[in-house]
Amino acid sequence: MIFGLDRLLSDTDLRSELKGRRVALLAHPASVAADLTHAIDALAACPEIRLTAAFGPQHGMKGDLQDNMMESPDYRDPVHGFPVFSLYGEVRRPKDEWMDTFDVILIDLQDLGCRIYTYVTTLLYVLEAAAKHGKSVWVLDRPNPAGRPVEGTLLREGWESFVGAGPLPMRHGLTMGELGLWFIDRFNLDVDYRVVGMQGYDVDAGPGFGWPLLERAWVNPSPNAPNLSMARAYAGTVMLEGATLSEGRGTTRPLELFGAPDIDAREVIARMQSLAPQWLGGCVLRDMWFQPTFHKHVGQLCNGVQIHVEGPHYDHGAFQPWRVQALGFKAIRALYPDYELWRDFPYEYAFGKLPIDVINGSPLLREWVDDPSAAPGDLDAVARPDEEAWEAERRAFLLY
Repeated sequence: MIFGLDRLLSDTDLRSELKGRRVALLAHPASVAADLTHAIDALAACPEIRLTAAFGPQHGMKGDLQDNMMESPDYRDPVHGFPVFSLYGEVRRPKDEWMDTFDVILIDLQDLGCRIYTYVTTLLYVLEAAAKHGKSVWVLDRPNPAGRPVEGTLLREGWESFVGAGPLPMRHGLTMGELGLWFIDRFNLDVDYRVVGMQGYDVDAGPGFGWPLLERAWVNPSPNAPNLSMARAYAGTVMLEGATLSEGRGTTRPLELFGAPDIDAREVIARMQSLAPQWLGGCVLRDMWFQPTFHKHVGQLCNGVQIHVEGPHYDHGAFQPWRVQALGFKAIRALYPDYELWRDFPYEYAFGKLPIDVINGSPLLREWVDDPSAAPGDLDAVARPDEEAWEAERRAFLLY
């Protein structure tokens, strides 16, 4: 398999189209070539390409900032000398003066296939700015490690945020290049757009099912995205950012587990299995213990549930991470009716709304969890039509 960046680096005809143009790069730590050279250095070494600026998304170009709402500063690249502008600092949309530093921007961001992963919204904001200023956008495409499956309710009107760029489901099943095509169509953007597509990408092939397992090294696209298992579980476990339960930040398996000092994980798993065994296919739930070294419940021994999605335990077509985590919440609410489950703070700059609702793009999931009379079928009745509608809508934008 050849990623978009590697195609550009190896194809002189492609690169020749950039000759004489000022080029910017939007990238992060996982923006590496097959030999693990970072895109900045690999592109700077090409005689046809003149890099005049770079942009870093959330967590920064260096990927050094752990948590949400930790802002990165602008700086100058210490090797190449051009400015590196932060799209997660003073602003999250490119400033007008920044757009004057280039003619074409290359976007090389490894995504996780989840609506709330903020690189998705950054892509939209850059496309909108490029349309306004008459700039060209090239997406150097990369695999979606969560693959093609679709899951979750669509974001409702009025719930747009930095973790909700538009009416996408939680697990959208598109690559960044494909998402760009959808954004342009959805928001009627007049922009010069190009996808440098991948070669040899079989999104349905195991064992990676979207990620070239054993072919490419995994580089964290954000600090708490350490492996393929996290990417597979993330469309569910990301909801824990809106809950008081730990998502495993401060451990070596972030966003593959959930727990707290005051729950009984075996009871939680048993209740999940009794409530909706049909939602638990494709993975194994294991009760375990952990003690976060930072973040929620820091220094406290927590009983938790790890979601195993590797090896013989994993069934790509059956695994439903959004429903698994929703069921975890439902089980805890059933076992501990008065549990203080939902956090209340301005999540990703969305003020006056509960984080769990911002994450889901509506209050629907939280209301289902908190309603003791609501059954799994009731959530399915809302989510299934959304999922089917999205699968139909996205077909026009599939490149692979």
